[in-house]
Amino acid sequence: MSEAVPAPRAPRRLPAVEERSAGGVVVDVHEGQARIAVIARRNRAGRLEWCLPKGHIEVGETLPETAAREVAEETGITARVLVELGTIDYWFATHDRRVHKFVHHYLLEAIGGYLTIENDPDQEAVDVAWLPLGEAPRHLTFPNERRIAREAWRRLAGGD
Repeated sequence: MSEAVPAPRAPRRLPAVEERSAGGVVVDVHEGQARIAVIARRNRAGRLEWCLPKGHIEVGETLPETAAREVAEETGITARVLVELGTIDYWFATHDRRVHKFVHHYLLEAIGGYLTIENDPDQEAVDVAWLPLGEAPRHLTFPNERRIAREAWRRLAGGD
């Protein structure tokens, strides 16, 4: 006599939600060389990741306002938005949902401040640094952010 084997259950599909945030490439010209402010964060495994400053939209904010605020909070640099550079989208899952994340990136001009992570309300940034814009793609952790940095370089060099 064989034992009944229960039929495999279909995996439960998590509900999907959409989230938007904004940030960007903040540029400062120092001694004739364009440089950008980047931040370092630790991922869930504890590994250091160098990335562009970005974050969530607050109620009533436009995407460019969010980009400028997040740059100031995460890098200490006050900046004004010049032009949109592009949007990165990706999926990730939490314990109770799948998230389709859209991150809108802008080119910003540094107009004041100094590098610090002390104003980051989420305390996600563990370091901040200026990188020469031409070298930034080699140091940024994520390929999509390297693409955004190259687009900033193209725009500053006179491309569309």
